[in-house]
Amino acid sequence: MSVTETLLPPAEQELVMSRVFDAPPALLFRLWTDPVHALRWWGPRDHPLTKIEMDVRPGGTWRGCLTAIADGRELWQSGRLLELDPPRRLVFTFAWENEGERGPDSVVSIDFTPEGAKTRMDFRQTPFRSVDSREGHRGGWSSAFDRLDDYLAAIEPGR
Repeated sequence: MSVTETLLPPAEQELVMSRVFDAPPALLFRLWTDPVHALRWWGPRDHPLTKIEMDVRPGGTWRGCLTAIADGRELWQSGRLLELDPPRRLVFTFAWENEGERGPDSVVSIDFTPEGAKTRMDFRQTPFRSVDSREGHRGGWSSAFDRLDDYLAAIEPGR
């Protein structure tokens, strides 16, 4: 962090989102951790994931590429898996890569809680250095979660 950068107040550094999906926790956990499935839903509609590598174990790494539909621009992101507690919890680091340089890490934690036949997914990502960055991620993840819901409908019709 440079001398001129400051972190947001703690209450504003975290992105918190909750979503209920019509699927069991084990399936949602698998869709997050299996690269074959991640390719089908991860990323916003206008920047879908087109490449992914995952070493799914604590300490393992992941790296993915979002590709802009409009112009083909590639946006790389990567991290390390910190915690895997199937099917309840997934924690990993997340950073953007820009021209070979890795940006600051944030930590993403996802809790999967059964609610009858459905699952509540509680998503958190922190820290953010600006409201714009946090809200940009909110938009991207919201679109990805819409795609996840669509993918669930496609692989489990009539759910």
